[in-house]
Amino acid sequence: MFKEFKEFAMRGNVLDMAVGIIIGAAFGKIVSSFVGDILMPPIGKLLGNIDFSNLFITLGDGTFASLKAAQDAGAATINYGVFFNTVIDFLIVAFAIFLLIRQVNRFTRKEEAPAEPTTKGCPRCFSEIPIKATRCPNCTSELEAA
Repeated sequence: MFKEFKEFAMRGNVLDMAVGIIIGAAFGKIVSSFVGDILMPPIGKLLGNIDFSNLFITLGDGTFASLKAAQDAGAATINYGVFFNTVIDFLIVAFAIFLLIRQVNRFTRKEEAPAEPTTKGCPRCFSEIPIKATRCPNCTSELEAA
């Protein structure tokens, strides 16, 4: 069983997938930092000094100055600002993956040669007949050899 597992784990596809997952996780952290630390602060400033990661609705009694204070007090909250940041993270990652797949498809797309014709037209009755035919099966006229 160990030998089979080793053969499975050492296949090229499994190793490629593992590398992709590790790079994807690192890329996700970079995008999260970009959204939380670089993109959202200027957007929040433009919208009147709003900190998106601190937008929440408290379910129940109590008023809290920040999401951290509400969480420390054990209050149930709906963290829609954090959700908004996560949606933006997702959109950036999805767009980056779209661009990557688009480039890969562009490089791997093979030019298909046009297929050789298998039929030709009869010059007398204009019906489609096999290209190797020497006599038209419809009007029985003799054809030039192909």
